[in-house]
Amino acid sequence: MKDKVVLAYSGGLDTTAIIPWLKENYDYDVICCCIDVGQGKELDGLEERAKLSGASKLYILDVVDEFCDDYIVPCVMANATYENKYLLGTSMARPLIAKKLVEIAEQEGAVAICHGATGKGNDQVRFELGIKALNPNLKVIAPWRCNDTWKMDSREAEIEYCHAHGIDLPFSDDSSYSRDRNLWHISHEGLELEDPAQAPNYEHMLVLGTDPIHAPEEPEAVSITFEKGIPVAINGERMKVSDIIKELNALGGKHGIGICDIVENRVVGMKSRGVYETPGGTILIEAHMQLEELVLDRDTMSFKKVVSGRLADVVYEGKWFTPLREALQAFVESTQEYVTGTANMLLYKGNIIKQGTTSPCSLYNASLASFTTGELYDHHDAEGFINLFGLSLKVRAMMKDELQASKEDLEL
Repeated sequence: MKDKVVLAYSGGLDTTAIIPWLKENYDYDVICCCIDVGQGKELDGLEERAKLSGASKLYILDVVDEFCDDYIVPCVMANATYENKYLLGTSMARPLIAKKLVEIAEQEGAVAICHGATGKGNDQVRFELGIKALNPNLKVIAPWRCNDTWKMDSREAEIEYCHAHGIDLPFSDDSSYSRDRNLWHISHEGLELEDPAQAPNYEHMLVLGTDPIHAPEEPEAVSITFEKGIPVAINGERMKVSDIIKELNALGGKHGIGICDIVENRVVGMKSRGVYETPGGTILIEAHMQLEELVLDRDTMSFKKVVSGRLADVVYEGKWFTPLREALQAFVESTQEYVTGTANMLLYKGNIIKQGTTSPCSLYNASLASFTTGELYDHHDAEGFINLFGLSLKVRAMMKDELQASKEDLEL
């Protein structure tokens, strides 16, 4: 029997060309594995396509709810955002895909896992760190790094290679963006985005949403309810997290929410420009942050921002299966005990406008915050507090005065 390799399969041109390439260069039995994290119609016709391309078997694993509950929710709890803009759509999905690839490889007794990520991108790092963490005995094959055997450097070359191996599929010379889609987002790279001086062509690009300029003239109200940091309802209707994200994607996309144009710093060291559409995720994280404003104390909120930034870096770098990610997530989850309540918002032409937040665990005390003197706060107490809080500043100023006086005495 031939050795087996598990191929991370999308059904696109790259992974289709990889099937005959693996058979030709490694003489492997190719088992395709497509992990459904919410790609939608992109999965249509995969089984026939994989078999026509020479694969011996195809797995399609629906892990949408696992993706939402175990990967997206922890990042929402953390408000995890890479470089203040990117909501980690691709980054969160890759470790789960790596986990499932390893599980199928072990189930099939495969010796290797193959992925189609390029040698310039982040995904090669994310896939391979996940595989190493979960099964270091599996070989990893990355065709785009195999310079001696992978000679294809364009779509035209890949189409020609497929035709030469008897694979006639409806691929064409494509002038579209390079995209990655899951339930949380869709990313766009290439074409005019490769020049940071050019504006994005939103008319040609957008998939999940609309340009805010062309969004409806009337705002739309939405409320999100959380229980211990987990989103549980939209406008009072309870539903599972995956359905909440689907619903918010439709609402946010309609109103031009969550379009992010960013030049980011990749793990491998280069800068790259991309546009991310994350309509539902943008609404969710904004609602969660509004609720935390009401519930978290000052010190916890301040330190959580540090932890959230570090967690975003760890996830972006593909270090999901690490003790550090587990520890950071444990801290974040400990802060969510009282993050329960509802955030109300208006969606309007790319904007999310706060409309009031309520929580049974609110730390906002009207008696304290009001300009009217209340029982819990004595204005006279502030004088002693300020004297102590500013004591180091006063001592330093006195020292400087003394030094200046000594200097003047010496000059005399």
